[in-house]
Amino acid sequence: MDVVVLIGRVMFVILFLSSALGHFTQTKAMAGYARAKGVPVPELAVQGSGLLMLLGSISILFGIWADLGALLLLIMLVPTMIMMHAFWKETEAEATQAETIQFNKDLALAGACLMLFAFFAHTQELGLTITGPLFSL
Repeated sequence: MDVVVLIGRVMFVILFLSSALGHFTQTKAMAGYARAKGVPVPELAVQGSGLLMLLGSISILFGIWADLGALLLLIMLVPTMIMMHAFWKETEAEATQAETIQFNKDLALAGACLMLFAFFAHTQELGLTITGPLFSL
């Protein structure tokens, strides 16, 4: 089971690691998009969300307080879902559909983060991690 969980952790964080890289290498472009969506202090928001993705991903990947890493990703996902993918504000059908898909993707990822948090915080003997959980459920 340890190897299966490790493979799952690797697969899960690839999306966040690649997104974090984009947040740091394309900050101005992403900040422009965030500004258009009404995000306050968009450059700081892009860098902050990139940092949360990077720290959360590393935490889950290497098993360093992986429960905390899952929470960091959740903290990034919820405001992103609401502010960046507000499908209810769109007036064009294509934009509504695109934002609905992105909103639902972030919602599913947030749910996965909650499950990972509970999984890591509850399981003391997971194996193939550097530390145990920070929280205890």
